Amino acid sequence: MIAVVALVALVALVAASTLHSWVNATRWLRRPAAGPVEVTETVAVLLPLRDEADRVTPCLRALLAQRGVPDLRIVALDDGSTDGTAEVVRAVAGDDPRVTLLTGVAPPPGWLGKPHACWQLATRPGPAPTVLAFVDADVVLTPYAVAAAVTELRAAEATLLSPYPRIVVRTAGDRLVQPLLQWLWLTFLPLRAMERSPRPSLAAAGGQFLVLDRAGYLRAGGHAAVADKVLEDIELARAVKRAGGRIALADGSGLAACRMYESWPQLRDGYTKSLWASFGHPSAAAVVVALLLLLFTAPPLIAVGALATGGPAAAGLAFLAYLLGVAGRMVTARATGGRAWPDALAHPVSVVFLGWLTFRSYHLRRRRRLSWRGRPVS
Repeated sequence: MIAVVALVALVALVAASTLHSWVNATRWLRRPAAGPVEVTETVAVLLPLRDEADRVTPCLRALLAQRGVPDLRIVALDDGSTDGTAEVVRAVAGDDPRVTLLTGVAPPPGWLGKPHACWQLATRPGPAPTVLAFVDADVVLTPYAVAAAVTELRAAEATLLSPYPRIVVRTAGDRLVQPLLQWLWLTFLPLRAMERSPRPSLAAAGGQFLVLDRAGYLRAGGHAAVADKVLEDIELARAVKRAGGRIALADGSGLAACRMYESWPQLRDGYTKSLWASFGHPSAAAVVVALLLLLFTAPPLIAVGALATGGPAAAGLAFLAYLLGVAGRMVTARATGGRAWPDALAHPVSVVFLGWLTFRSYHLRRRRRLSWRGRPVS
């Protein structure tokens, strides 16, 4: 009887998480229009680059093809690349007057590489734009993406808008891990409260594509305020809130696509370098991971065990909890341009991988072995 009551509680918790995902996805998630739109503001698209020769071309070509922003500037910064990234940028840009290529300087003590590159881009001398759009080299924008994002930024009356790109998945590792990004914030972050609340703890952002009001960005201290932060995107959103600004999250799957990692080692190391910063203290991470495993990985195991021991009622409840977790994964996939079927069936395995990557992140950080692109990150 106690086991059945516990399983009923488990089903209720998973159902609540799935319901919250659905409410976020259908009521509160912003969806910028991907069609023709025009803005009159001066917009600077800022592109930090470090060893991106093999993938900057599609990104830059998409930026050069932007429409709806008559006063568009594209500023790329070569951040100590050793693979000919600057030469690729020059070849693609040609003599287009909208493109400026800067040569970055090494980050000083107390700075990590990406925040320093972004700060150099945002504070370069010259006429000041009213809007800054930070774009990573692995992002490919649709033709009206920048204009649509700026329009949504102003409609939201926000300082920072994060239009989350559609994550391109090709390998089994991609399909298991990458969808968890959108699933986590749609499932556990109250989007409406995040926009309305001034609390910095209620903040989320994805650094692949960030659009900011320049005055509000500088008021928050810009990337100088997050100089030593591994998750500089989320910390920048928190800095904006601390300065009195508003942030907004949007489904950017109609505006941008992003293949974050080309191989499993890249994906593994990319998550490993930053997951420790997502959770903070190791004990907090342990509690969160244990809860996720209980809610989303344990149910199918319990169902199999209950069937083997002759407990059909317990097996049915556990299987219902599993199906509800799969439904939540499908809701978030459909809401963000992801692959819903059959990938959602493997959601319990995805959560196991998240737990392992989290453990690996803390383990390597404790040993001072975390690095990215040849630079230490802790």
